[in-house]
Amino acid sequence: MARLKVTQINSGIGRKQNQRETLRSLGLHKIGQSVVKDDKPEFRGMVNTVSHLVTVEEVD
Repeated sequence: MARLKVTQINSGIGRKQNQRETLRSLGLHKIGQSVVKDDKPEFRGMVNTVSHLVTVEEVD
């Protein structure tokens, strides 16, 4: 299964509550922080919600 590296590039301050909560559920707390997760539909949906706040890379 593919894995994705998600890095927070913008702050959640001033964003809608669901976007802030999505960042937290992804495990992102600070700008520049990265997490590696399995590529699942649930995860993709969370990334799409905050796509303007994160970057996504595929990791082997």
